Amino acid sequence: MLMESLHNYLNRYISTPISKEEFEVIKSHFTPKKIKKRQFFLVEGEISKHFAFILKGAMRKYYVDDKGKEHTTNLFVENWWVSDRESFVMSTPSIYNIDAWEDCEILLISKESLAKLLNKSQAFNEMILKLDERNNIATQKRITSTISATAKVRYDDFVTSYPEFLQRFPQHLIASYLGITKDTLSRIRKQTVHK
Repeated sequence: MLMESLHNYLNRYISTPISKEEFEVIKSHFTPKKIKKRQFFLVEGEISKHFAFILKGAMRKYYVDDKGKEHTTNLFVENWWVSDRESFVMSTPSIYNIDAWEDCEILLISKESLAKLLNKSQAFNEMILKLDERNNIATQKRITSTISATAKVRYDDFVTSYPEFLQRFPQHLIASYLGITKDTLSRIRKQTVHK
């Protein structure tokens, strides 16, 4: 049962296991959806109306610069939340595209449903708080790494933090996420293998 993924996920982030009744309330605020590989969850210029919890599949978030080059800002797999948070919160047009890199099964929650749920569920509130903390820490680390770490250090951190991504995403996306060229990534990988 796919909803079990959300149930288990919630229990990982809250201090007291969630009751069946409270989980039923949480579940009722989500809508299941399937997205095919290469299909868009969000297109640049749209307002991000939903947050999605990935039950199955992989997605990426990217923007296209003035020269038409894609820059990957996030990669997502099962048990990750997906959205353009700024667009979602501020109701402004997104500068990002989010597409499915594999066939995906997701659970959608709208801004209105999220607001209602935060009023109704202590467990969901607790989870959101913990996720915000983790998100802030991860963002801080990413900024510091991008500013000062070498390409090799960035790659090593990536492998340590997200080993499953190496099997799920192609080289050019990983290179884009790390802010390096595909050639640099190939060279780093070869050096790592030869050690």
